[in-house]
Amino acid sequence: MAVDGLSWLELESQKIFASIDRLAVTIGSSRISLLDIGTFIVVAALLYIGAKLFHRLALRLINRSSHLDLSQQALLQKLAGIGVFAVAVMFAIDLLGIDLTAFAVFSGALGLAVGFGLQKTLGNLIAGLILLMDKSIKPGDVIVVGDTFGAINKIGIRAVSVLTRDGKEHLIPNELLMTEPVENWSYSSPNVRLRIPVGVSYSSDLRLAQRLMIEAASMPERVLRDPSPSVWLKEFGDNSVNHDILVWIRDPEEGVGNVQSEILNLLWALFRQNEIEIPFPQRDIHIRSTPAAVDPLPVGLAQAD
Repeated sequence: MAVDGLSWLELESQKIFASIDRLAVTIGSSRISLLDIGTFIVVAALLYIGAKLFHRLALRLINRSSHLDLSQQALLQKLAGIGVFAVAVMFAIDLLGIDLTAFAVFSGALGLAVGFGLQKTLGNLIAGLILLMDKSIKPGDVIVVGDTFGAINKIGIRAVSVLTRDGKEHLIPNELLMTEPVENWSYSSPNVRLRIPVGVSYSSDLRLAQRLMIEAASMPERVLRDPSPSVWLKEFGDNSVNHDILVWIRDPEEGVGNVQSEILNLLWALFRQNEIEIPFPQRDIHIRSTPAAVDPLPVGLAQAD
């Protein structure tokens, strides 16, 4: 059944919407109804879902691009996320017919809040974008910040995630990476030189000991053949002749302590086979004899005197 070209379902829908719209409150010159709130929720949900889909599509296209390095991909991903969010907000304002002049006071308060409370957040956001643009650090780099050593797992909006060899993930604020000294082991080259101290006894054959150090350092697969391992005589110490074994590796993100441990284990076996002694601190103690103590007089004799 139709009335004036409108079906019964359409008439009932109009009645329901009119009833919902009558449930409203007035704040100043603005009227907010239950229908407005429902419309806002539906539009926000649809825009959120659409923005997520577009963001995933953009990330997929960026990751498939073969001519972009990791730093450029991370930068474009951040810009894509900010761009999709900004477009979604603009669409929401247009679809809902929001009068921006009504937010004049709110925007002033928001600006004040940004100036004080959100200053660090915006600073970290800008610092993260700068780090990605100048390519000083990028995902996969091995860095040292303070006492933290590990590989960069992710550069986020607020912080950089550094994954250590212990499986711990340290979140370092982006601003800290711009103001504090940072060691980037992968900045210009992935090659890293390790220095392993070894001491041998003064009675050992130094030429043989040094040759065995080179042999042990050349065995692990992760040690590079070019540059080849080398041994430096460092100093004549109190108890030993101290050397440094120098080796190069290309994958510091896989750890450095395990390479050092493997070399020292191999060297220990070679030293024992060739009777090379690894000294340990020794001290000579000289005991001086003292004169015999004079026995005191008996108490009775002392009183008699």
